[in-house]
Amino acid sequence: MINRVRFGLSLLLAGILGVAALAQTPLAQTISAQAPSAQAPSAQAPSAQAASRAGPTPGRDDVYADRKRLLVIADISTGNQTAHGALSHAASTIEQIGRVSGAYVTFIRTDTDLVTKGEVWGKGDYAKGGSKASRGNNLDYYDAVLFYTNGETNLTSDQKRDLLDFVAKDGKGFIGVHTATATAYGWPDYGEMIGGYFDNHPWGVTDAKIIVERPDFPAMKAFRTGMTVRDEHYQMRATPYSRAKVDVLARLDPNSLDLTNPKVHRTDRDFPLAWIKSYGKGRVFYSDLGHTDASWDDPRVRTLYLEGIKWALGLGKAEPRPHPIRAR
Repeated sequence: MINRVRFGLSLLLAGILGVAALAQTPLAQTISAQAPSAQAPSAQAPSAQAASRAGPTPGRDDVYADRKRLLVIADISTGNQTAHGALSHAASTIEQIGRVSGAYVTFIRTDTDLVTKGEVWGKGDYAKGGSKASRGNNLDYYDAVLFYTNGETNLTSDQKRDLLDFVAKDGKGFIGVHTATATAYGWPDYGEMIGGYFDNHPWGVTDAKIIVERPDFPAMKAFRTGMTVRDEHYQMRATPYSRAKVDVLARLDPNSLDLTNPKVHRTDRDFPLAWIKSYGKGRVFYSDLGHTDASWDDPRVRTLYLEGIKWALGLGKAEPRPHPIRAR
């Protein structure tokens, strides 16, 4: 029995000495250097449990407090479920160009829950009064909202009012991408805010030449009249689109289009590619570009949206100047 105890103690001592020796090897030192250290949460970085109990408070311990903040609503749940596969690439590109340029930070949502001025809470345990109650940020936290949406949306009447007030009364920004004009046909005030409703795309995805009408506007700096752009080009309904209300930045050159197509309904040969407008105190930017993945890989389109978003965020002094089609 005594011999067994002595043998066990010998193994234990050998193990301790072995571990001590291993700790001095380069491999062990490398692993130790790479391994995260276990530290108690600091006052500046509260634990996840504490944060969950308190819920995030806008403007407090916010790493984005001094940044322009863009809320992206990438939600086609009420619209065409098969036609807009580029939505994910679009949202990721919008986030990337904002981050790389330093112009803004992006918060991407595939729901419309944050489009409200009311309280925002999680669901289940994270709901108000729940064991992990977590309060989020509402519209007041953001400087602009971007819609890549389709269909009538899930917005309530209160949310609709809050979005309009966000732009018109608070002086914030709104950006519409591609199918944002194929959204909320049953909500006329939305059509007035964005500036037009999609009618159809007579030519599908096609090449078309463009005419730049505001070469001085930053979103147009990568485009020149006569350039060819390939995308699913839109035709707007007769109303509410009006050149008395929107400042068209560029339009399609009608001479590069098949105007005999029976789906062409406009007789004024006016097919806008992008526009800006005022809505109350706020700024609105829209472009129909962005149907395909290839569109979002086009540096010209990236510049278009970067500069358009910046303008809607209030970064730029250009003012909308609605104008008729100019003779060429």
